[in-house]
Amino acid sequence: MDAHFYNVQIEWDRDRKGVMCSPELNAAAMNGGCIEVATPPEFPKGIPGIWSPEHLFTAAVSSCLMTTFLAIAENSKLEFAKFHCDSKGKLEQVDGKFLMTEVILEPTVTLRDEKDKERAERVLAKAEAACLISNSIKSKVTMIPHIALAKAEQPDV
Repeated sequence: MDAHFYNVQIEWDRDRKGVMCSPELNAAAMNGGCIEVATPPEFPKGIPGIWSPEHLFTAAVSSCLMTTFLAIAENSKLEFAKFHCDSKGKLEQVDGKFLMTEVILEPTVTLRDEKDKERAERVLAKAEAACLISNSIKSKVTMIPHIALAKAEQPDV
């Protein structure tokens, strides 16, 4: 496979905030494919309520797990009703430097049929091992998988 490049442009707006865009993203998307980014509120002059580099880092790992899971699930013919992942990025100061030391992923795969539970567990494990973002960072990635069963719909009485 040839190398691929993903283009991102950042433009400072004011204070500790800017706007991040990619010319490759759909301009018809909300905000023209752009998002505001800022220093998180835990730092001096940080701004609450805006995506931070720390959020984006955590989101990159989490979204990579999801997209990798979706590809492997499709190839494995795993039928599922829902995929959801809670994720948490841990920022710490190590040897005087701030580092994202760990990303904790808690994916939940909701199945329609209990017979698919072992396959879903295998697909999640393969997705964790194959996630290119997780494999590209030095942070510890911890996955705590959950498998759930979709509730059967009750007939109207």
